[in-house]
Amino acid sequence: MKILLIEDDAILCDTIKNQLTKEAHIVDACTSGEDGLIFAINQDNGYELAIIDRMLPVIDGLTILKAMRQKQIQIPVIIITGMSGLDDKIEGLDNGADDYLVKPFHIKELSARIRALTRRPPQTKADVPLAFGDLILDLGRHELKCQDRQISLTPKEMHLLCVFFKTPETIFSREQLLQQAWDSSADIEIGNVDNYIYFLRKRLKSLGSRTVIRSVYGSGYLLEIPD
Repeated sequence: MKILLIEDDAILCDTIKNQLTKEAHIVDACTSGEDGLIFAINQDNGYELAIIDRMLPVIDGLTILKAMRQKQIQIPVIIITGMSGLDDKIEGLDNGADDYLVKPFHIKELSARIRALTRRPPQTKADVPLAFGDLILDLGRHELKCQDRQISLTPKEMHLLCVFFKTPETIFSREQLLQQAWDSSADIEIGNVDNYIYFLRKRLKSLGSRTVIRSVYGSGYLLEIPD
């Protein structure tokens, strides 16, 4: 897999690059936000995943992430940072990150998160949109549409919604969603499901959709249209 790594700590950058190279990945690494932005938004580079430090000099990691999403570059992105506050995590995920790893971390954990993010989701034909209620999920374009509005989704948001769309009005436990959208429950914290439900609810609200993701106490979540 071809990975973009942007980390201003040269020692940490080299450590991560060396480990990922040992795991047979191709890694382009840079230590400045300016260079990182140029690498990140050039779609000809063909990256399949990006690891971006949030606190970069001159151009910070969230700015790079936003620029990628604005250009419809929807590859998985892991934000690495020393900022461990809940609001910091929410801000990173809400701006398009697929995962958020707080420093210091073990390199094996980063490798595990990469594996979890890049596992194949449930097989669905990308050229056949899924529909429920007033929503259409365009798998090929990673977009959710409601009447004349549309919004881009991160890969993980799309995978999670895909589970709901394939069997709407069905209650899924957190464990089931973790297994189906992430393809495993071993490497990802179960709290990530709740985070992504929060983000998807914001997406539905921004589109003005009548469709909701409802919490069922003690059971999980389901996609439905309230009476």
